[in-house]
Amino acid sequence: MHLINFKELSGSQLMEIVDKAIDVKRNPEKYCNALDGKSLAMIFQKTSTRTRVSFEVAMTQLGGHALYIDWRTTNFTIADVYDETQYLSRNVDCIMARLLRNADLQVMVRASRVPVINGCDEKYHPSQAIGDLMTMKEKRGKLKGLKLVYIGVHNNICNSLIEGCTKTGVKIITVTPIFHEPCRDDELLENARKTGLWETTLDVKEAVKDADFVYTDTWVDMEFFTDPKFAAEKEKRVKLMMPYQINKELLKGSNAYIMHDMPIHRGYEIAEDVIEDPNSVIYEQSENRLYSAKAILLKLLGKC
Repeated sequence: MHLINFKELSGSQLMEIVDKAIDVKRNPEKYCNALDGKSLAMIFQKTSTRTRVSFEVAMTQLGGHALYIDWRTTNFTIADVYDETQYLSRNVDCIMARLLRNADLQVMVRASRVPVINGCDEKYHPSQAIGDLMTMKEKRGKLKGLKLVYIGVHNNICNSLIEGCTKTGVKIITVTPIFHEPCRDDELLENARKTGLWETTLDVKEAVKDADFVYTDTWVDMEFFTDPKFAAEKEKRVKLMMPYQINKELLKGSNAYIMHDMPIHRGYEIAEDVIEDPNSVIYEQSENRLYSAKAILLKLLGKC
């Protein structure tokens, strides 16, 4: 079993992982030796804070070992991804890869003898979405019947939230003036549409009225935010997206919890004072990446 997106998981299977993450958080001592002697290879082509920290610490706290691999310092840069993955998978028990292209991740899946976890690519970010669903269930005591509003660019996070929410009974409304074309997955969106739980609109004020959670993400991919070559596109996006910033005015009268997957660009997609609002669960949400990483590893390695 691999975790590339949620297409191969039923709603009940996804809920099992979410519930396991909550149990791991509440009862860490039950799992401290669960992955004794196991090794996780972590391959990074993209920069990372939360994904690297969460999976590396997760393996340590579960009794296993995590091996950090910078793509640029390996022969992945000069050889076939298939061949290098064939070798790597003969040495470890699991691979977590954070790559630029989903196509390369799919090659890894075909080549690997062990489970492969998508640590983020241009189409999906399933480990983030599991942490998000965990946070939502902790805060509201359930998932089914909740309403989440995602405001920002339709990107990989948006895809995984749509898939994760609709499979677990959460109504999701997306307010996405920009669609990041590399992330397009028409099959995923059509399946979500059929559930009746996904809607998209540009009426942001109407969307947030009765939301349980309001969620945003960066308007500019992290690797391009400070890139001079992307400056013109960044300026264009900021101008278009600023009316959709999560701020006090937008949230007036709302009791929604505020979410952001981080890294945060303060003053862009979210106002600074909202980050520290009593209803903000952003830092707790990011902490929950650790417990969701543990649950994913336990599931894929047959320990739950």
